[in-house]
Amino acid sequence: MPELPEVEVVRTGLDGHVTGRTVAEVDVLHPRAIRRHTLGPGDFSGRLAGRTISAARRRGKYLWLELSDSDDDGANPDVALIAHLGMSGQLLVQPVGAPDEKHLRVRFGFTDDGPELRFVDQRTFGGFLVDDLVSVDGARLPSAIAHIGRDPMDPDFSLPAAVAALRGKKTELKRALLDQTLVSGIGNIYADEALWRTRTHWTHPTERISRAKATEVLAAATDVMREALGQGGTSFDALYVNVNGQSGYFDRSLAVYGQEGLPCGRCGTPIRREPFMNRSSYFCPRCQRRARS
Repeated sequence: MPELPEVEVVRTGLDGHVTGRTVAEVDVLHPRAIRRHTLGPGDFSGRLAGRTISAARRRGKYLWLELSDSDDDGANPDVALIAHLGMSGQLLVQPVGAPDEKHLRVRFGFTDDGPELRFVDQRTFGGFLVDDLVSVDGARLPSAIAHIGRDPMDPDFSLPAAVAALRGKKTELKRALLDQTLVSGIGNIYADEALWRTRTHWTHPTERISRAKATEVLAAATDVMREALGQGGTSFDALYVNVNGQSGYFDRSLAVYGQEGLPCGRCGTPIRREPFMNRSSYFCPRCQRRARS
């Protein structure tokens, strides 16, 4: 699943290519792409046609386009198009008339007859939802994701508050890091990388973590995500790309994630993988020892 850096790369691309443009028509080519929009394709397309995209926004791993009526100034948008990229979703900007991609699911055309926005999704886990915007703690968010916490790159993010929330949980540290209601944007990849950087085992109990260590872990997660963003995100295959179809390169800088059996860059011990929530956790068994019970 794309995490904060990958979603921010896509958001930046969308902001440069579709903000300020008015939707002319929407073609839904696969029903699963709008399954979250329960009123169906007709309502979905009808609610978007004639709307102007006033901004591309993100919180954590969640991405949305603010939509204004075409006859207003866009200052007070009331509707958002939430985009879920899922495991393989791609938002691509393509010239009108370019050959359709094999897994094209939704096509957005614009009144200026400029490039289309296409949603391509091989595994059909992603999709869209048209949702109302609501005010939450001084921010405007789609109601469906109003419960999501601020991410470390949000100007209003409070590290002390996030540390207190993390230490207030009774769970394993990595589970808390992936809890998007506490701190959003951190996923499996960057959690493993942050824990390796701070020499912390993923099973460390949150109720026993010190304030200093919790601060260190969250700071490391912020650092690694900023570094990944600078390299266009992490691409393991051709499924994650930006709006121009380009891959990111941070996978070449990963210390532990996906590195099972390779030597730890700090001590040389082979990296180990353990099952975690239907996924995997990667760590160095020497640098990241389990906390004593």
